[in-house]
Amino acid sequence: MTEFVFVKSSYSGGDAGQQCVEVALNSPGAVAVRDSKDVDGSILRLTRTAWATFTRDL
Repeated sequence: MTEFVFVKSSYSGGDAGQQCVEVALNSPGAVAVRDSKDVDGSILRLTRTAWATFTRDL
C-alpha cells in the first residue's frame, strides 16, 4: 500500500490554531484527506472522480 504524502494548502496560515486539511495526491487509486491538527486521526479516502467533483463544486 502506498504511504500517503500529505501537503497543506498554500492558502493556510502558519498559526497552530488555524483549521486546515491536508491532502495526499500521491496514490494512484485515491485521494486522502486528513485534519492537519490531528495527523494520527482518521483519513478520508476518496476516488479521484469524487475528489474532482468535490473541488469543482467548491
